[in-house]
Amino acid sequence: MPAIEKGRVCVKIAGRESGEKCVILDVIDESFVEVVGTTIKNRRCNINHLEPLDQTVEVSDDIEAVKKELESL
Repeated sequence: MPAIEKGRVCVKIAGRESGEKCVILDVIDESFVEVVGTTIKNRRCNINHLEPLDQTVEVSDDIEAVKKELESL
């Protein structure tokens, strides 16, 4: 299983955004990460609600650039 790390592309498997792709922006602690996606607002997410994929993207301070890179996958 791919690691939960900054820049990892994941699919949400729980909540109203389940099935949507997102990128981990920051690891908050052992249970929570900060994620953003094309249809997912920048928010905290429980890692139990994420399915990590093999892909990664470059994470920068520009949230819109991260979203564009995610769309291109």
